[in-house]
Amino acid sequence: MKDLVKKEYEVVVVGGGMAGVCAAIASARHGAKTALVHDRPVLGGNASSEIRMHICGADCHASRPDARETGIIEEILLENRRRNPQHSFSIFDTVIWEKVRFQEGLDLYLNAAMTGVTMGNGQIEKIMVHQLTTEIAYELTSNIFIDATGDGYLAHLAGADYKVGRESSAEFGESLAPEIGDRKTMGNTLMFRAVDTGKPVRFQKPVWAYSFTEEDLAYRGHSASLAPMAHYGVDSGYWWIELGGEQDTIRDGEAIRDELLKTVYGVWDHIKNSGDHGAENYALDWVGFLPGKRESRRIMGDYILKQQDLLEGRVFADAVAYGGWPMDVHPPEGFKHRGEPTDFNHLKTVYTIPYRSYYSRSISNLMMAGRDISATHLAFSSIRVMATCAVGGQAVGTAAAMTVQYHCLPVEIGKYLPELQQRLLKDDCYIPGLQNCDPADKALGGTVTVSSFIEGCPGSSVINGVSRTVGDSANCWVSDGATAAGQWLELQFKQGQPIGEVYLKFDSNLSQEIMTSLSKVTLSRQNPGLPSRLIKDYELQILDGTEIKFRLAVHDNYMRFRKHRINPQVSGDRIRVIVGSTYGDSAARIYEVRVY
Repeated sequence: MKDLVKKEYEVVVVGGGMAGVCAAIASARHGAKTALVHDRPVLGGNASSEIRMHICGADCHASRPDARETGIIEEILLENRRRNPQHSFSIFDTVIWEKVRFQEGLDLYLNAAMTGVTMGNGQIEKIMVHQLTTEIAYELTSNIFIDATGDGYLAHLAGADYKVGRESSAEFGESLAPEIGDRKTMGNTLMFRAVDTGKPVRFQKPVWAYSFTEEDLAYRGHSASLAPMAHYGVDSGYWWIELGGEQDTIRDGEAIRDELLKTVYGVWDHIKNSGDHGAENYALDWVGFLPGKRESRRIMGDYILKQQDLLEGRVFADAVAYGGWPMDVHPPEGFKHRGEPTDFNHLKTVYTIPYRSYYSRSISNLMMAGRDISATHLAFSSIRVMATCAVGGQAVGTAAAMTVQYHCLPVEIGKYLPELQQRLLKDDCYIPGLQNCDPADKALGGTVTVSSFIEGCPGSSVINGVSRTVGDSANCWVSDGATAAGQWLELQFKQGQPIGEVYLKFDSNLSQEIMTSLSKVTLSRQNPGLPSRLIKDYELQILDGTEIKFRLAVHDNYMRFRKHRINPQVSGDRIRVIVGSTYGDSAARIYEVRVY
């Protein structure tokens, strides 16, 4: 072991899944000196090349319009869309790594296992980290710690309050909960990938693999035709190869992995060698060795999200994130359950997640991001999906940076809740029921004129405070005409203003999926390339009277959210955006313009 290296930070995030990644980036972007510690060689957690699960969220595989998550997760997925048209999970690893590694103010520790926690006065003072690849031991001291480990390992070592398993129906009045609570959870899944070789391929079952009959696989589609459940076919693995919910998904993890391997190869043997499943030409190409884990510890905060909050689509006063995936409750028996492999309890609308569910009620400087936040087992069955975890992570990272700014603890951010919510909206997050009322946004006092518009989508939409379509309200300027080229939007102030920043939010079609997936079924529903509605080329102008004081031509834009810093700032009485082209749509579309 090399000498101990001591580092001081303002925010330390442990766990580099999508929640931890978004939390760390948000913290650093808001000025906190931040570290991200991850015990794997690649970032992304369940979305990484080690596990290869696609990123689901409130849109429920595009079945709920305009519900896809925005903010940092949208930024990452659009970057991946541009760089990774072949949908390689290994390339996706690199896209995520690049976002973290080159983020100013953020230090990344990969292959780094947290080995200990030092406490003092009810707070975490520092953590010990061992980086396997360098044999370096680190001691990381920080003001705020964020547990994004999934398993709540940091919170566990710190002695925080947490729950494991299913609550009884009486504990929180949840009608879908069992009458008697227990420590059973949802299980782990091991994914696989098969390829069509174009010629018959034999498969010899390993002697250690299990054997299965059609009766064993009842309710579980497993032929080369499109699978009826969760959009998976024979080429892309099955989420229902799930085990471990009746065990301890952490302590028994290695044994569960071994059982999953025996099951995966046994299922594949059945597909190949027991009847006609249309897989004669298919061969196994990849079998994971790191199971995707659904459930373990849930850290208790000042509010425990529950079934009723989700079914009612509750909008909390301290809402900072949202979800909408069904309460997708898997039986603890997993693959051994001889019935439907999950119980989908669909939600009529999206729900919000309160800030109080994102910090520990027992460790004063500990926050949570991801699937270990404060929720019951039933609420967890929805909030656990990665896009929901990601937007919660961004909220937590933003709040953590604010605790540094205001020299306070996470619980005290309640005093600054409106500011936190407005920061999130400014950064292109969506919080149902809230709109932009940022007093610093000069655009809100302006007047908008446009070259043309269609009914219901006037230019004034860009300053109405909502930057996505919600129900019947488009909240978007949409031009009218045969082509987007040459369409323009102009924002005029009552008098000249110093202008240092202009924020633009475009339309990336939040009703479609854009994530990488193993599933050809899922990918077949996606339009290739970047979203056609996105504005590709445009020019930003700042005018004062008839004089153009600033001009910026942007080519090959591929992001929904663009920040333009005017350095040095200029004064003007108007801002004009002139559209050059889109990625195929005939209309120019802009959701929001902000000016600072």
